[in-house]
Amino acid sequence: MRDQAERLREIISSIKPTREEERTGGSLHGRKTWSRVIAVTSGKGGVGKTNFTVNLGIKFAQMGLRVVIIDADLGLANVDVIMGKMSKYNLSDVIKSHKDILDILEEGPSGVRFISGGSGVQELIKLNKVQLVDLLMKLGKLDDEADVILIDTGAGLSENVLSFVHAAREVILVTTPEPTSITDAYALIKTITYKDKSKNIKIVVNRADNAAEAFNILDKLNVVTEKFLGVKLQKLGYILNDPCVSKAVKMQQPFVVSFNRCEATRNLNDIAITLMDNRELNPASVSGIKMFINRLTSIFN
Repeated sequence: MRDQAERLREIISSIKPTREEERTGGSLHGRKTWSRVIAVTSGKGGVGKTNFTVNLGIKFAQMGLRVVIIDADLGLANVDVIMGKMSKYNLSDVIKSHKDILDILEEGPSGVRFISGGSGVQELIKLNKVQLVDLLMKLGKLDDEADVILIDTGAGLSENVLSFVHAAREVILVTTPEPTSITDAYALIKTITYKDKSKNIKIVVNRADNAAEAFNILDKLNVVTEKFLGVKLQKLGYILNDPCVSKAVKMQQPFVVSFNRCEATRNLNDIAITLMDNRELNPASVSGIKMFINRLTSIFN
């Protein structure tokens, strides 16, 4: 446990801005510090994707990182529900009402902030060039507000889901041991890599009965995708089928807060450390939210 704690401190200190960077507004020797944008998705609904996103964000915040979650599940937006919050605004209020992006940020447990889902992201398609530039300028502020931005996408192979996934440099795909979930996960991987074989896709198995079952699924998925698609996945980890998770959902509280010593919380802690220990954190590969939105609108248009 001591070794893990020491490693965690090393990771966090390596990605947090230095005092000199903070003094100069996040820039040192001409280098801008960008937020790390990660899209979380799934091949089918009901696999616990949003619950995973919210709890991962809170775990990051507990590690000392500034976190913003953007709820981009246009059909079933419920990040605020899992946090036990009621949101006043969503992204459409920035587009329609000229609200500042910082005005619609809501605060959840452990200081995690989030932007509620709604029709706002869909309205990106309708923006003219002047409106788009204005929105990009507003969204660009999130790079100064967050170390990590998690995009909770919808599930499946819809155009909106694929657009968010293609716009992000990093993707976490959540699946369960159910055969339909694994099949749909593979279908999503196939669709993503058909357009971009270099996409970094990380796999998490949720609700596994035991570690052996989870590793078996991770290994088989990786073998199949490497053989038939020529793509190697990153096996990020697993979360065991813990009754504390469903209890927390009913309580409308994230399980890492209400059951911070349960097995699922320990699993998520391992996943968070693995993500933070990722070498992609170098400035050349972390492009920030503004670049993400720029790619997203290009795909939409």
